[in-house]
Amino acid sequence: MAHRVCPWWLGYFLASPLRRLMLDPHKLLLPFVREGMTVLEPGPGMGFFTVELARLVGASGRVVALDIQPKMLAGLKRRVAKAGLLNRVDARLISSDTLGVADLKGKVDFTLAFAVVHELPDANRFFAEVAQASKPGAECLVVEPAGHVKQAYFQSEMEAASRVGLLPTEHPSVPRSLAVLLKRGV
Repeated sequence: MAHRVCPWWLGYFLASPLRRLMLDPHKLLLPFVREGMTVLEPGPGMGFFTVELARLVGASGRVVALDIQPKMLAGLKRRVAKAGLLNRVDARLISSDTLGVADLKGKVDFTLAFAVVHELPDANRFFAEVAQASKPGAECLVVEPAGHVKQAYFQSEMEAASRVGLLPTEHPSVPRSLAVLLKRGV
């Protein structure tokens, strides 16, 4: 599968309030995110999920949002600041070959990988870095767009996750998507 990154200008459409008619971030994230958590969000775009994640982690939690595109992060920071939640979000510009989260080793409670793994050059490395950053028992919600990602490719992503101890526990229902909740072994 070709690895193409979503263009930055598409971030405006992905962060649109109209998207909430099809997918409610609060409803999707509420079962997994609680106050005080450290949440990792690779590929946040302009923050469609980031704002809700920041609300859910509360004042004692934080969201670490990672993107390779400065314009995406600029849009994300504007949205989060407008919501009054900038102090809960650590927005980081990263390179395309690593998440750059060595400082988070064993600190992450939850990772949201929404429509991002298929854009990466190496799913094996991605899941290895997520596993390393995750606490024992941490969860990772992987959601891929069914229109872009075929079942066989999604399965190869899950095999990469399993190799580093991120094992499937359930398959949440997400419209027009392939989704799995992974859990890091203890």
